[in-house]
Amino acid sequence: MNDDQLLRYSRQIMLPEVDIEGQSKLLDARVVIVGLGGLGAPVAMYLAAAGVGSLVLVDDDTVELTNLQRQIVHSSSDIGRSKVASAAATINGINPGVTVETHNTRLTDNNLTALLDGTDALVDCCDNFTTRFTLNAAAVARQIPLISGAAIRLEGQVAVFDSRNPQSPCYRCLYDEQNDENLTCSDSGVLAPLVGVIGSMQALETIKLLTGIGDGLTGRLQLYDARKSVWREMRLPRDPGCPVCKSRA
Repeated sequence: MNDDQLLRYSRQIMLPEVDIEGQSKLLDARVVIVGLGGLGAPVAMYLAAAGVGSLVLVDDDTVELTNLQRQIVHSSSDIGRSKVASAAATINGINPGVTVETHNTRLTDNNLTALLDGTDALVDCCDNFTTRFTLNAAAVARQIPLISGAAIRLEGQVAVFDSRNPQSPCYRCLYDEQNDENLTCSDSGVLAPLVGVIGSMQALETIKLLTGIGDGLTGRLQLYDARKSVWREMRLPRDPGCPVCKSRA
């Protein structure tokens, strides 16, 4: 770690739970972020600021005027630009020491396999069940921690699924693939700071996983009601009949 890095990350390094060892783990980490919208924006910005060494950004969308109310990684001048290119430029402004890899594409089973090579954590910031189930299956197969978030209207949720832990459920243990409730912000609306709250929690859980500090959300689902400013928590056991993770050792 050079002098510039020691100064840049000094406020984290002084935390005894992080120290130089933890910061070095962040600098060496590779994290894939799927979705650079309302959730992916704070995730990408906070992970870059915290010093995660390599960020892989995946999104096939372009920036629109309606995005700017909540997707703070983009600006008015980015309208019409790919979200991954816009986010990469913002990240470079925050921390030019972060290596950013962009993929302006829709995920498939084929391209996801290559993207996950050498990945330490996978952050799900997408807005549809199809992609979430695809990410979950890949994370279980490769034993990569999956940090999941969702937000709509005035409600949000965050959970961690870590298939390295024999007791951890997977996303499919929580939701059935027949679930057709695919609500989006364009259909139902969302309050801008809500996605910041949930995305920041995803970033925090990712950093905790990478550094090994604190108690993570593995096996727990946290639900946030922004109307009442109340967090609720549910325990998530593994489903012994889950078609995705039941055969996992």
